[in-house]
Amino acid sequence: MKFYTRNMHKLLSPYKLGPLTISNRVVMAPLTRRRATQPGLTANGLIAEYYVQRSGAGLIVAEGSQISPEGYGFTGSPGCYSPQQVSAWRQVTSAVHRAGGRIFLQLWHVGPWSHPLLQPGGRAPLSASPVKPEGEVLTPGGRLPYEYSRSMTVEDIHRTVKDFGRAAGNAIAAGFDGVEVHGAHSYLIDQFLMDGTNKRDDEFGGSIENRLRFLFMVLDEVILNAPVERVGLRLSPRQVKPGMADSMPEKTYGRVFERLNDYSLAYVHISEMMSQEERLQNPGRSIVPYYREIYNGRIISCGGHSLESAKTVIDSGVADMVAFGKPFISNPDLVERLNNELPFAEPDKETFYHGGARGYTDYPVYSDHL
Repeated sequence: MKFYTRNMHKLLSPYKLGPLTISNRVVMAPLTRRRATQPGLTANGLIAEYYVQRSGAGLIVAEGSQISPEGYGFTGSPGCYSPQQVSAWRQVTSAVHRAGGRIFLQLWHVGPWSHPLLQPGGRAPLSASPVKPEGEVLTPGGRLPYEYSRSMTVEDIHRTVKDFGRAAGNAIAAGFDGVEVHGAHSYLIDQFLMDGTNKRDDEFGGSIENRLRFLFMVLDEVILNAPVERVGLRLSPRQVKPGMADSMPEKTYGRVFERLNDYSLAYVHISEMMSQEERLQNPGRSIVPYYREIYNGRIISCGGHSLESAKTVIDSGVADMVAFGKPFISNPDLVERLNNELPFAEPDKETFYHGGARGYTDYPVYSDHL
């Protein structure tokens, strides 16, 4: 069956993203899927197939990939710090480019969301200040409670900044069109930003400017290794993990956005983690308009979007692109479904983080249902 485009709305039309022309403004959000080959934590043919299937997105932001062994915390997540990992990623980027897609890599350090059994030398995970996350983590010894992280020394901080820069250079060498720095969801960079998790009394803690220092050191290092117009940043001003927060998020993250106006980034990706029902029933809950008033660069809005809400934020100028997360898991042809106003398939949550093709590359396109 041949599908015809019913809707040439701006959302679904080509867009100029810095030096890149992308086929539409629909972004595939980064989604941790834990399919990397172990040992080595390398990408593989299955991962390449997964992204090729979804290359109709104007931009794919590939899953968070740890910048160093210390950044590892989610068993089976790929890295971008070793020569083997860089080589393995090339098969993914080459395949996506052959399919006509564009793909960035998200640079990730999980901070305290790890465990000594996953860390070099069995040491406690790194963080801005010692915290003990709620819940359990999958380790070689099975699921275990998180343990207290250790406060980073200044030497740790400078080494980690260099790790971000090196991973950015590796991603470009691997053929990615750009990189996205993961500064969201209570991971390492966010730990420095939030006063609920940053209790330091040195130049990296206390005042807002001090708490922002690590983020901007990372950005400065990353853009030494990747062109600034190919660098994005993900933030989640209200979306934090249990027990972790900032007392004045509008003020803290507002200052982040003010300073970002001095950078010509590809975009800032704002993650809100809403459901479609929440966005539909209470559109005023979105924080994106607040930061749009502060920030002059491109914004990606992510969280609970439908076709109609995505069109609305584009038409209003609140966002320049719209990211979809879970819908891309079960709808490899999501852009075609949006184009033709077709229903979305529901994902099988039981397969989100387990290895193999099931629930990963076996979702059919819409025409296969007919």
